[in-house]
Amino acid sequence: MFKSIGFIGGGRITRIILGGFDRKEKWPGKVIVSDANNDVLKDLQKRFPKIEAAGGDIKKPSVADVVFLALHPPAIMGILGEMQSTLRRDAIVVSLAPKISISQLSGGLDGFPRIIRMIPNAPAVVNNGYNPLAFSVAFSKEEKKKLRTWFKVLGDCPEVAEEKLEAYAIITAMGPTYFWFQLYELEDLGNSFGMAPKEVKESVAKMLKGTINTMTNSGLTPMEVMDLIPVKPLGEEEANIRNIYRTKLQGLYNKLKG
Repeated sequence: MFKSIGFIGGGRITRIILGGFDRKEKWPGKVIVSDANNDVLKDLQKRFPKIEAAGGDIKKPSVADVVFLALHPPAIMGILGEMQSTLRRDAIVVSLAPKISISQLSGGLDGFPRIIRMIPNAPAVVNNGYNPLAFSVAFSKEEKKKLRTWFKVLGDCPEVAEEKLEAYAIITAMGPTYFWFQLYELEDLGNSFGMAPKEVKESVAKMLKGTINTMTNSGLTPMEVMDLIPVKPLGEEEANIRNIYRTKLQGLYNKLKG
């Protein structure tokens, strides 16, 4: 669909997206990546030899058909003016950051209209992400449909209201971090109990699949679901864990929306 894509920023999220494209062998003709840190670009080229490293020159990726802004929110507004001279009017700018609105991005690009915001999800690296999108009004219904099909290589990409993107950042983008360390701890315990690594990985994966299916498809209330297992080894810590969710995550959401 596109002959070239550019990334301004070559960090984690760029590695995730390129990993998703690479795993499905869905590379466009040219991929150009800029980053102020040359070591970051060298590492990225080792992983993905097909990319063209542009050093710190953000104008090179800005000429692509699709330009991904893969920077933290505080850095984005400062680079928009530098992009303007090379950004094509028929290109698409995709911001991967929370907090900076489509209106702010357009203003920083002197009214450039063709902007998408995506909240990317790390499982996109294995083509199983949940990456909600918000489109500017410049896109027709048919064009949005084609773009969502193109993004599908990364996983599910539902269109959502822009004002909900920060909520998705907390719930889906950061969501894996709330569980991964616990799941790896279960793997370590299973190995220490004498289970083979393959047995542990398979059992944890299937346990999680069944857990989610019970939560979403059993027709039981949350209290009924949580009462299905009488022994709760971590039960005495649940109040503390709930408090962490309700204070830290609420505070982070307020910061993003502010």
